[in-house]
Amino acid sequence: MQDLKLLEYLETFLTENRSERFKKVLPFRTKHFTVATEDVYQLHNTSAVMRSCDVFGIQELNIVEEVNSKSIDREIAMGAQKWVDLNRYTSTTDCIKDLKANGYQIVATTPHIDDCELIDFDIKKKSCFFFGRETEGLSQQVINQADCFLKIPMVGFTESLNISVSAAIILQHVTAQLRKSEIDWQLTEDEVIEKRFDWIKKTIKDYDAIVERFYAKKS
Repeated sequence: MQDLKLLEYLETFLTENRSERFKKVLPFRTKHFTVATEDVYQLHNTSAVMRSCDVFGIQELNIVEEVNSKSIDREIAMGAQKWVDLNRYTSTTDCIKDLKANGYQIVATTPHIDDCELIDFDIKKKSCFFFGRETEGLSQQVINQADCFLKIPMVGFTESLNISVSAAIILQHVTAQLRKSEIDWQLTEDEVIEKRFDWIKKTIKDYDAIVERFYAKKS
């Protein structure tokens, strides 16, 4: 159980601006939707997807690094790595297994399978949007295990969009629809408290020493 007295104490070390920012951002965070990238080669693409997750309130990003393993580009992510939870996997199998165990349907984003256009997507189900490599797209493994397929309608000569652009378009649409719905999509009270602790820890210096002093005063 989280110590709320400690939380209140830690929040006194935040600037007023940062404290207010936390209060404004948290009500728009969600785990109803999440995103997974599969062996994306270009580092800036994964970083840009993380930035889109932050911008549109997606709390978790799942990264499969079965072939390509790199660090998040902090310059592209623009600090989003502090606010978005990153789950790393070394296999697509493990990633899909965890997601399904947590109640997510697997949504394969691909322009090649005629299933569901973005405007018709049903937002009611918890969903993970899978994005594949820049050239090859999603693996056959994701295609085989997908619960549905989603595409962005395109009417030009270009066959597909950059992965980070596709992610931004999809996330903007589905989160906007989510906020207008009656679906219970927000973080739970416990999840909000957990994020407050987590974000404070990533914000203030000497976090561990401050916590130690707090409990020393109480004893």
